[in-house]
Amino acid sequence: MPALTPVRNRSTIRHRLEKDRPIRSRYERRLENILEHATEVFCERGYEGASMRDLSRATRMSLAGLYYYFESKEKLLYLIQKHTFSRIVEQLRSRLAAETDPEQRVRLFILNHLEYFLAHQKAMKVLSHEDDALKNGYGAEVLTIKREYYRICRGLLDDLKQAAGLEFETRLAVLSLFGMMNWIYTWHNPRVDADAAALARSMGDIFLCGLMNPCSPRQRNGKKV
Repeated sequence: MPALTPVRNRSTIRHRLEKDRPIRSRYERRLENILEHATEVFCERGYEGASMRDLSRATRMSLAGLYYYFESKEKLLYLIQKHTFSRIVEQLRSRLAAETDPEQRVRLFILNHLEYFLAHQKAMKVLSHEDDALKNGYGAEVLTIKREYYRICRGLLDDLKQAAGLEFETRLAVLSLFGMMNWIYTWHNPRVDADAAALARSMGDIFLCGLMNPCSPRQRNGKKV
């Protein structure tokens, strides 16, 4: 891929990109391509093990060009995380807008999460393994998006709890759900495991049946009712 052409007057280029949507779209596609290659490097070598020279070779940009646009490998990791979480939240909001049933909205959350991360397993690995690598304000910005994602899930479960008259600890339920979903990249084999839609149905059944059919205190103590 040819190197991006440097633009010295950044305010001018921002104005031009906002005015000319096709140019902006080309820029966004190119940026996504760069981030995809950078994700592969971080996935294979780890954040600490990757160098800007490695990233330069993978993205087919000159080392000078890479430094001009991204300043450091931390900036690339930040953009990967920001892009990933922003995209999944955006897609989720779009899907939820068309559904009002509380249970189905939880199932949509699960489906959206699994579909995105099974299609971007290397990004999921980078996000999971390099969660604490960002400093200099980058980490705080990504954390804000992640907290928004958490709040959406918590709100969905609170709505379900109220609609169905259930009693469960919402925070524990949210974290348990993420525990089910987030490590899927470590075991999912597309040759033998189901696709995202089927997995989402199965995970949804396991998770929601646990919430909606709680055992009695005697059952929790290992005694038959």
